[in-house]
Order: sequence, then C-alpha cells, then structure tokens
Amino acid sequence: MQIWVDADACPVVVKEILFRASQRWQKPLTLVANQMLRTPSFHLIKAVQVPKGFDVADDYIVQHASEGDVVITGDIPLAAQLVENKVHVLSTRGERFTPDNIRERLSMRDMLEELRNAGVEVGGPAAFSQSDRRDFANALDSLMMKLARAPLAR
Repeated sequence: MQIWVDADACPVVVKEILFRASQRWQKPLTLVANQMLRTPSFHLIKAVQVPKGFDVADDYIVQHASEGDVVITGDIPLAAQLVENKVHVLSTRGERFTPDNIRERLSMRDMLEELRNAGVEVGGPAAFSQSDRRDFANALDSLMMKLARAPLAR
C-alpha cells in the first residue's frame, strides 16, 4: 500500500501530517505536482515533478496508484476515477470518497461549475481551518488503522 498526494493544491499543513503518517505507518508517500516540492529526508517519502499542463498530475496518479492505495486530493473528477479503480480517496478536509458518495459529489461539482459558467457567484471553499486540519488527521488515522487490520493489507 502506498500513499499518493495530488500535491499542487494540497495545504502545507496536510503535507506535514502526511510526512508524519508515512514515518509512523512505514508506508511510501509520493507527492505529485507540476512544480518542485521539498520533502523531508526520509527513505519512504518522495516527490515527482510532472510537466505543466491540464490534468498531468492527475493522469500520473491514475496511472500509478493501485487498488488498495490511498490518494489525497480535492479534485472530484480525479477522486471518481480512483474510486472506480478501488483506490481509497480522502480529501484534504478529511472527507472519504466512496462508491456510495462519489456520484453525488461529482454531480454537485458539475452543477456548481455550470452556475459559475452562467455567471452566478457561488463562492469558493472556506479557508482551511484548524478543524479541517483535525478532521483530516483523524480521517487519515482512521483509514490507516482500518487498512492495517485488513487481511490483505499491503
């Protein structure tokens, strides 16, 4: 099992939580972005820089993440692809994307995009808060414990 991060828009505080989780759980962590990223000097943590371009990092993650891996992203279309491939997906705010909720989240995202394209101001996400940080850390820890107990944990 490996942890992947759609790192271009990932908050720094989430990356820091993931660095500690990689060390604690002894799981490889790969951050994928179209820019150079600094990572701690730890043998299981690495960063992959992909070329600039629309969905290049997303495509890289889809191509490399395997069933049972964990991906951290706020990108709903990417999450939908990964859930379909039986990858565990968490948002940076701790929401778990599953086969039961991903279609609804994708529909909501598409509706908001249509409204924005029609000129309706729908606002953006709230600023990342201390409770978002806590929710993410708790969701990640819960998922990692669940996967560690799974009979086929890799």
